[in-house]
Amino acid sequence: MATLGLAAYGYGIRYEYGIFNQKIRDGWQVEEADDWLRHGNPWEKARPEYMLPVHFYGRVEHAKSGQKWVDTQVVLALPYDTPVPGYMNNTVNTMRLWSARAPNDFNLRDFNVGDYIQAVLDRNLAENISRVLYPNDNFFEGKELRLKQEYFVVAATLQDIIRRFKASKFGSTESVRTIFDSFPDQVAIQLNDTHPALAIPELMRVFVDIEKLPWTKAWDITKRTFAYTNHTVLPEALERWPVDLVEKLLPRHLQIIYEINQRHLDKVTALFPNDLDRLRRMSLIEEGGVKRINMAHLCIVGSHAVNGVAKIHSDIVKTQVFKDFADLEPEKFQNKTNGITPRRWLLLCNPGLAELIAEKIGEDYVKDLSQLIKLHKFVNDDIFIREVSKVKQENKVKFAQLLEKEYRVKINPSSMFDVHVKRIHEYKRQLMNCLHIITMYNRIKRDPMKPFVPRTVIIGGKAAPGYHMAKMIIKLITAVGHVVNNDPVVGNKLKVIFLENYRVSLAEKVIPATDLSEQISTAGTEASGTGNMKFMLNGALTIGTMDGANVEMAEEAGEENLFIFGMRIQEVAELDKKGYNAQEYYDKLPELKQAIDQIKSGFFSPMQPDLFNEVTNMLFHHDRFKVFADYEAYVKCQDKVSQLYMNAKEWTKLVIRNIAASGKFSSDRTIKEYAREIWNVEIQLLAFGAGIKVPIEISQ
Repeated sequence: MATLGLAAYGYGIRYEYGIFNQKIRDGWQVEEADDWLRHGNPWEKARPEYMLPVHFYGRVEHAKSGQKWVDTQVVLALPYDTPVPGYMNNTVNTMRLWSARAPNDFNLRDFNVGDYIQAVLDRNLAENISRVLYPNDNFFEGKELRLKQEYFVVAATLQDIIRRFKASKFGSTESVRTIFDSFPDQVAIQLNDTHPALAIPELMRVFVDIEKLPWTKAWDITKRTFAYTNHTVLPEALERWPVDLVEKLLPRHLQIIYEINQRHLDKVTALFPNDLDRLRRMSLIEEGGVKRINMAHLCIVGSHAVNGVAKIHSDIVKTQVFKDFADLEPEKFQNKTNGITPRRWLLLCNPGLAELIAEKIGEDYVKDLSQLIKLHKFVNDDIFIREVSKVKQENKVKFAQLLEKEYRVKINPSSMFDVHVKRIHEYKRQLMNCLHIITMYNRIKRDPMKPFVPRTVIIGGKAAPGYHMAKMIIKLITAVGHVVNNDPVVGNKLKVIFLENYRVSLAEKVIPATDLSEQISTAGTEASGTGNMKFMLNGALTIGTMDGANVEMAEEAGEENLFIFGMRIQEVAELDKKGYNAQEYYDKLPELKQAIDQIKSGFFSPMQPDLFNEVTNMLFHHDRFKVFADYEAYVKCQDKVSQLYMNAKEWTKLVIRNIAASGKFSSDRTIKEYAREIWNVEIQLLAFGAGIKVPIEISQ
């Protein structure tokens, strides 16, 4: 946004401990705390003068003047500002992260009965709010501390936004009371998933209880201010907070949510009388068992725009996940395909390739990635083909040296680097990759003299600490790697590496060295993916399903220039209808049967033969992501990959076509679309000084 000259603030929490550091011990993931602030952070500046109170618990009092939230516990939000500079344009935006602090008198009432020590120790309870980031991405866990974090970032941020609005000329037209009519014209707030959904009832509380706006006006302003980005369609990831918990922590907000829901359901009833089932589906409150608040429904009802992050994902959001809402307000639903920044993901991490491109088409592509299309005219240029190939080889040699140093495994740098790095999750199907590794291993063992295109398979990613199956998958990959890497018959033909502690700094090294990028989620499960875009831009070819942004990558480059395999969304749906039977595939595919039998019999875990029983049992009986159904197509597609890899020139031509087609996937394009179509700001109109709408992204 700074690069585009868009005035913006990013808001979040200044977690003391970030996502954990991953260690692999004896093939198992072990989590270590990421004490990233141990040596300080030179980029941030604490701003105690802007410290703000955030309230929790208490009760609601009915006064003549309206509702009052009283007897609350106060936690202070201390902001730390980090400058975010644009690329070569003298523009700097601010990321403001909140740290929780106990007020001085926090629990000092205990001091009156002599327990001063305990009173001081209790300060930790308040400060725990910004202690640690919950790492269970794509899985909702209804923990009280997590809800506190979500409200903490929202309450502090909205106070900050309103303070800034009032201090500007927009809010101060009247001496007695601020006029908020122009609020949505000056402020746009983008909700990054449902984590900051409480911003909607919080802004209503401020408008109605504190600023004394009538409900209808407050609601109109609120809706025009917020927009919501959905990031996942996995049902277990959607936030549904128990009503009891919200009532205890935020009693006034629960009342406001009930009021929002009542008015929303009245509207639905007027349009669809007697359709009780629709009312139940569209309610913000889910009855049945524990009463819960559906945060995605709250976001949709309280926003003027809702978007997914890739074409296929936005379609699923509209036609399946939130169909009733899209039927009600179709104009609200949009798509904004994700992007990546070419500054980090090409210039910084792959200077050799960046320079080569600049020599051919000039340097302007750095700020306008669509210019990469000009590379099409060099697809058959022998010199360019050789140079692209040489840059890739240099990156591979560099990465092979790193692997040798870190993992003490000798890698053949002329082997194909087949890379699958992302969070470890069943839907991303690292297991299917693992079955392919076993299949390749068995083929080499069956006929050691048969020519085989050498491969180094690199898998990396973190499993959420409480996600048992994901941890079993890591153990299986490392166990298979141990057998493959130590088999003299296999030798240099096949190596398997599990990359420890995959993170951005490691991604910057592995992505430029990759030949084949694995994007093999079950169709309909990956919202977008951005790793897929990073690999494409850095000259890796993609093997993938028609899922997430892969669909648009295939559209841009031509499907024949990617290795696309497997079921499409419709076929997955048909298989669901018919009933997925894993046994059928096992019975009819000998190579699959052999691989599964080896895992089951303890071939890869001789000391503990039944170690992977849970994994095979899941694959047969509870595999929501249908690994066996796509196995055959995947293996055949991988054979095509190997065949093409033997023809270095044709392979590199495909690489150039992919790079030339990756221009769409710049975050510059994504943000311009948000600016025009959601925040109503025109990029070229932006100048220095006031009069600009300030988009705010609140993220956990």
